[in-house]
Amino acid sequence: MMILFLAGTSDARELAVQLMQAGQELVATVVTESAAASLQEANVPYHVGRLTEQQMKELIEERRVTTVVDASHPYAEEASKTAMAAANITGIPYIRYERPKQSYVHPLVTEVETYKEAAIAASAHSGTIMLTTGSKTLAVFTEQLLHNENIRLVCRMLPNKENMDKCNTLGVKQRDIIAIQGPFSKELNKALYEQFSTTLIITKESGKVGSVDEKMDAALEIGIPVILIKRPKIQYENLCTSFEKVFEKLGGK
Repeated sequence: MMILFLAGTSDARELAVQLMQAGQELVATVVTESAAASLQEANVPYHVGRLTEQQMKELIEERRVTTVVDASHPYAEEASKTAMAAANITGIPYIRYERPKQSYVHPLVTEVETYKEAAIAASAHSGTIMLTTGSKTLAVFTEQLLHNENIRLVCRMLPNKENMDKCNTLGVKQRDIIAIQGPFSKELNKALYEQFSTTLIITKESGKVGSVDEKMDAALEIGIPVILIKRPKIQYENLCTSFEKVFEKLGGK
């Protein structure tokens, strides 16, 4: 068996390492060099860069892949669709690993379906908004919020050059950027919220491993409202929410 493994999160990369240690042959795909570090340390073969459907099909054929394990980020909708299509066109099984969802029922939490909906909801707010959704959809928020005189938009994201360039292009001031690598403790989240006098948090329902617990718990404990963007609605085949289920789907090997 040869597995094409989409390793989009830290727990996904740990799963790839465990599969390798269990004797599975695999090649992992990651989007950035920094994401490849843990794979490199464990001697897991990997490819860096986003793949089109055609490129993924070619990789499947070149490496004689027999199964696709899609452990891309819960919000990497296009990556999942590409993986499902490539598996389908090459006639091989597709397995989806995704960290379990969490639901929040709290008067300070507003759940929305899309980034645009979150930005529009936030535009009715005044004060300091801390955006913790990364750089990919940053333009959706800067368009709605950056020039609102009642709002200070503080953007928290990974400290890489691409993100800083994007902030510069979109007009986010240096003083409104928190460039830091997570995960963060609840205490650090609280300290950041208080340091910037935050009055609203925008985050994604990434799951426990994505540190959404610490973001949410910290905000709610000090009474800060949260706009929570729900995961994309995708119908997955062979959905697994634990490593054990993935191993079962692979035949327990």
